[in-house]
Amino acid sequence: MNAQANENFWALTEKEKQTLRLIVRGHDAKSVARSLGLSVHTINERLRDARRKMAVSSSREAARLLLEAEGGDFGPATPDLSGDRGIGEDAAGSGEDQGSAPISGAGRALRQPWIIIGGLLMTLILGLLALAALPQAASPPSPVAAQAAAHSEVVDSARNFLALIDQGRWEESYRATGATFRKMNTVQVWADASEKGRVPLGAMVSRTFLSQENLPAPPHGYEVVKFRTRFANRATDAVETVSLDREDGVWRIVGVTID
Repeated sequence: MNAQANENFWALTEKEKQTLRLIVRGHDAKSVARSLGLSVHTINERLRDARRKMAVSSSREAARLLLEAEGGDFGPATPDLSGDRGIGEDAAGSGEDQGSAPISGAGRALRQPWIIIGGLLMTLILGLLALAALPQAASPPSPVAAQAAAHSEVVDSARNFLALIDQGRWEESYRATGATFRKMNTVQVWADASEKGRVPLGAMVSRTFLSQENLPAPPHGYEVVKFRTRFANRATDAVETVSLDREDGVWRIVGVTID
């Protein structure tokens, strides 16, 4: 799947991209807020939304992925702040955060990014210290813990979803996704993306459970499950990452990546 499709399925707003482009230049949330004339609260909210959509636990990792997708060049460093509100005004108004961002990307990517065929959406407002309080990625689980997790309902849901994709059952796999995923993707968009991103890999040869991790976020957190998978048309093993959210007592898929 090409870089433009990669960016589309993250469903990042232009202002979320703007914020990530400043993060990759070495800014932190406070300096981004100063640069854009906004509150730290607004910047932390943008960063958390971006992380949820991209299924990563680090804002710098999200910024790095966007940098790869946009070809590694974020253009001039001086932002145009005409589209942003001042500090204390970020809660006013009802328009969506879809205005144009002043820091542009580089267009078509120059190298192949990760294959992204899903996204996350986090809609609740976070506290000022949410970015600093985000825990680091957990250590790899012990064999005993991994075996126990491999039989959990979460892992089974993720594995069954991937099996539907293996079989090309796009509509059925779409029905297993959560409300946030369906809000960003129609069934046709999902089918087209899956045809481009998954079919070229060929048949699934083997799939081994790697880890299950809880990613804390309101209201209940997300579960992130990883598998090491061998495909017929790929020389090296891939890592499949499936993110799930609990909806009405059922685990639903809100993001999936193939690295």
